[in-house]
Amino acid sequence: MIKGRGQNLDYMVAIDAACSLESFRKFVILSTCNSFVPESYFEDYEVFPEREESPGLIYVEAADKVTLKKIRDMTFVNAKDVLGIIYSSKSGNTNLKWRQIRRNSGKVIGDASTNTLVNLTEAGVITQEWVQNYLRKKAGEKQQAKTSELTN
Repeated sequence: MIKGRGQNLDYMVAIDAACSLESFRKFVILSTCNSFVPESYFEDYEVFPEREESPGLIYVEAADKVTLKKIRDMTFVNAKDVLGIIYSSKSGNTNLKWRQIRRNSGKVIGDASTNTLVNLTEAGVITQEWVQNYLRKKAGEKQQAKTSELTN
């Protein structure tokens, strides 16, 4: 878990990172259905979860998509030539979009809660180093704001 020393980390984190389709697929599964996804679906890089509710919408845009099975509130689809994925958390605090750049490589942009950073890191969407750099940058901005408050 990511913790700051005496800092309140309940804020949104702007995400803008290159990552593979598989890393983002793993992130979506970890964040939504890891406890009940069939193992064969988890291991198949063409199977993605979707959810129709809002907040909590998950949508896969693909050239070819077939519905496999609905389990709880998730619909599992087999998707080929994925162009993009829209992910929003049920809380509404995280809204991310993965867009294909080339084949299975893409870019994730959007806002994530600090809790979401754990799953993004675990899935390989962002690195631990990325998180540490982000926290250092935010701490520096806070310090700079305090310093300018004192000098004004």
